[in-house]
Amino acid sequence: MGEQLSEWAGLRLDVPLVMGILNVTPDSFSDGGRHTTPKAAIAAGRRMLAEGADILDIGGESTRPGAAPVTPEEEKARIQPVVRALAAEGAVISLDTRNALTMAAGLEAGARIINDISALTYDPAALPLVAALACPVVLMHMRGTPATMNDCAIYHDIAREVTTELTQARDSALAAGVKPGNICLDPGLGFAKLGAQNEALLRATGQLAALGHPLLVALSRKRFLGEISGETEAARRDPESLAAGLYAVAHGAHILRVHDVAGTKRALRVWQRLTERNDG
Repeated sequence: MGEQLSEWAGLRLDVPLVMGILNVTPDSFSDGGRHTTPKAAIAAGRRMLAEGADILDIGGESTRPGAAPVTPEEEKARIQPVVRALAAEGAVISLDTRNALTMAAGLEAGARIINDISALTYDPAALPLVAALACPVVLMHMRGTPATMNDCAIYHDIAREVTTELTQARDSALAAGVKPGNICLDPGLGFAKLGAQNEALLRATGQLAALGHPLLVALSRKRFLGEISGETEAARRDPESLAAGLYAVAHGAHILRVHDVAGTKRALRVWQRLTERNDG
């Protein structure tokens, strides 16, 4: 387990946080096409907030393996009205983007957090922007791009290599002026990791939590969970996601990024009760 961290992005970390996934895209791997209009996306965001989501993670570009990029202008157009509406209702919003133009537009619209799969390396303007605006940021581990990352999934010791590369990304952010307390880390399950590599990395959650920053784990409905259970349909992998998510928080994860907010909140409530009684 890592050291006890008290808060991040203005949110307490003494209990696990739930980040609800809201993809305003036609082609995301599990929920693509469900929220392509602002009206539908805003309604979905309100539903997740009612279910107890602590953060809404809004994205306008699919980053599934092999996904083609969209222009920052298109991404901005997709997310900005959704961010503006939900932020006005008090939601804590994270922007799932690697483009500085989208980051600036989303933050102006009321988003609080940047969640960048490239750890601020894809767009040269992203790191200076996040440093200058002093906003909380999630730095995720990935090699290559969504189009090429599966070709980069070559590791001798995945836990050690991901820990080293995440530490390097963290140090680069610090050197550019990002405040230590604003940084959250994400091991990037499913991003340049194949099959059992993800399982091995998940088992290293405690090692990653020991880096001293909040740890976000995003494993909801991932293919590797289906490979363990035999479930081939992504939308039917919520039980697997709950089991793996509880394993992650038991080993030091602070935030779970999920599709099923209601189920995750209920599972965490039971886990917390049992944990408190054991600790007592």
